[in-house]
Amino acid sequence: NKGERAQLDKLYEKAKTSQWNGQTDLDWSIDVDPYKTLAPADPLEVQYFAENPESPMHKFNEEEWAEVGVESMNWSLSQFMHGEQGALLCTAKIVETVPWIDAKYYAATQVVDEARHVEAFHRYLDEKMPTTYPINENLKTLLDQLLQDSQWDLVYLGMQVVVEGLALAAFGMMMGTTQDPLLKQMIRYIMADEARHVAFGILSLQEIYDDLPSDAFRERQEFAYEACDLMRRRSLNAELWPSFGVSNKEIEALLPPTRTQQRFQHLIFSKIVPNCKKLGLLDHRDGWLRERFGEMGIIQYEDFSIEAEELTVDSAIEPSQN
Repeated sequence: NKGERAQLDKLYEKAKTSQWNGQTDLDWSIDVDPYKTLAPADPLEVQYFAENPESPMHKFNEEEWAEVGVESMNWSLSQFMHGEQGALLCTAKIVETVPWIDAKYYAATQVVDEARHVEAFHRYLDEKMPTTYPINENLKTLLDQLLQDSQWDLVYLGMQVVVEGLALAAFGMMMGTTQDPLLKQMIRYIMADEARHVAFGILSLQEIYDDLPSDAFRERQEFAYEACDLMRRRSLNAELWPSFGVSNKEIEALLPPTRTQQRFQHLIFSKIVPNCKKLGLLDHRDGWLRERFGEMGIIQYEDFSIEAEELTVDSAIEPSQN
């Protein structure tokens, strides 16, 4: 019955009053020059690639580096759009399968959010950027798993906690690198929506995970680990590099030590790991997931603080300060 979950009801009310229109609330008249939308490249990182004799990019000139920047932006925005399309389908599945009416009410607002996000990214790519990239295979694999799974809580776990957590991290990083006021405003709107989406997942899963049988809990731990591993590999930009004559094997060997890659991994997992901890996934059964995250080198983010922008349910429910 409606009214049984007060925080979920508050989140639903917040969602209803926070809707925005991508056609009228964004200034699409802004002229976007893709070569000027990015912050200057990290000189130490460019130096790392340019002077490392093992790097296939060590002979790139200034124009080629500029192309890498633009195409990297195209790739990221394309993956955002594909991820939002997947979120649209997954959230529609949640509306259908979640057993609580108050969760169905909120999930219906998220369906509208996701449709608006797809629309906004599609228009930006179509009107402001030169190309669009196909969906990353790791992201596609996870979305396909979520859409085919018959257990509604795994759709929540994969989409609301892992994919949406990654989205918050990636959007936050792009907010700090783009110089385009249109893209900044669009991402600011989208991030406010995404914060509610993650909170929706935590509120819903905490209720059922408190009483979940041990074997079923292990299945959720394994699923969380596999989803995080797929998202870690998604960040290697596999669709980008062949157009520059660089194999994915070469770039995979070079990317992890770079500061940008380390910063992105930090942002991703500083959103996801604390929420896995909130759900009890880290330490169930002698800490199986804690050990796996330790092997991935991400367990240090379990206590990422609110001062460093870790999402909390309360912050998603309280009125926006924007």
